[in-house]
Amino acid sequence: MSQVTNDLDRNLKEQDRITSEIASLQEQLTALQHDRSILLNMRQALGITAPADSAAVPSPRKKSGGTRRTEARKAAAGKAAAKPAAGKVAAGTAAAASKPVAPNDPEAAKAKAKAGSETSQPTLIELVRRHLAEQSEPRSAAEVAEALGRAHPDRGVQTKVVRTTLENLVARNLAHRSKQGSSVFYTVPDESTREKPEDTDTTE
Repeated sequence: MSQVTNDLDRNLKEQDRITSEIASLQEQLTALQHDRSILLNMRQALGITAPADSAAVPSPRKKSGGTRRTEARKAAAGKAAAKPAAGKVAAGTAAAASKPVAPNDPEAAKAKAKAGSETSQPTLIELVRRHLAEQSEPRSAAEVAEALGRAHPDRGVQTKVVRTTLENLVARNLAHRSKQGSSVFYTVPDESTREKPEDTDTTE
């Protein structure tokens, strides 16, 4: 009977761990997709466009005698004249791409500021661990979720995901779990506490 109960507990913890990892990966994917859209908007604001495929030139009709030689000379002269023009166009495009954005461009500045704020947004694991480190007493998963929900209302923090994140921190020895009656509380261990097992191994 106790073996079945233990197996059920382990199964539940494994499900919670996988759920937390999926949530973390989903957050990273969302951030990358958001960064890509911002970069595309910045490229459009700077006027940089992707190179278009060159149009296919139809082959000339066959002509006889002097007419064919005359057309060949005209085509060669046209190619020679097109080379300097193509070089000028390429130089102009490179100069436009390397030109810095004007400081008074509101759209580019807005997109850049938004990109910086989004990419610097911490993950849920960082938020949970930072919140525990700031507390002087143990906190339950519900208390942590409630505090993070107030501090970050746009994140949609859920108690179940927070509990799974806390269990992952415990598994990595980045948090301690204690039980008081039927409630479970979590704390962040000191640096010296986490380093004690390593010191013991080296002395042995």
